[in-house]
Amino acid sequence: MFVRAYLRASTSEQDAQRARDQLSGFAAERGLSVASWYAENESGAKLARPELFRLLTDAHPGDILLVEQVDRLSRLGAADWERLKAELLARRVRVVALDLPTSWMMATKSADEFTGRMFEAINGMLLDMLAAVARKDYDDRRRRQAQGQAKAKAEGRYRGRPEDTERNEGIGRLIAAGHSWGAVQRATGCSRATIAKIVKRGRPSNMNFPSLDEAVR
Repeated sequence: MFVRAYLRASTSEQDAQRARDQLSGFAAERGLSVASWYAENESGAKLARPELFRLLTDAHPGDILLVEQVDRLSRLGAADWERLKAELLARRVRVVALDLPTSWMMATKSADEFTGRMFEAINGMLLDMLAAVARKDYDDRRRRQAQGQAKAKAEGRYRGRPEDTERNEGIGRLIAAGHSWGAVQRATGCSRATIAKIVKRGRPSNMNFPSLDEAVR
């Protein structure tokens, strides 16, 4: 049984590797080992996540996609969640989440086909529910954040997050030197959105920046 662990954090300031020991321990308790790790700093509210789709590309039928919580896999809206589910189904990847005990059955061989199918059906319904809850939590936090910012702006208190200019200049130099976006992400822990913003910002006089299209290629 091949276990592929997926680790995600929303921003470069967060540690995507935080749950690694917990996932390893979960697998070891069941006589399994994590064969491959996929980690990235990307929002769970967007479908375009390179490491998640690298995992799915690498996966074979029956492989386990192991996550700490369902919201590490998805904070997607309904349409994108259906697209991701279709991809999981097409590749016959089994999702096991530590916060979804019914999914733990997917990490063991069922006693019979009927029991296995029953647990798959129950697990699928609960996975849908937790994905919907994760999206609602995301939307609620975004709304509260926007309300707080609007109030602070009205009172003249809002300044926004200060830019990490030293880090961003380093990212710019790596991109200008021809490093791929994936390599820059692994080296700096930044998100693809951050790289895109830096590339799109323009061509500093001391850097030979590629265009946005060139950088994507």
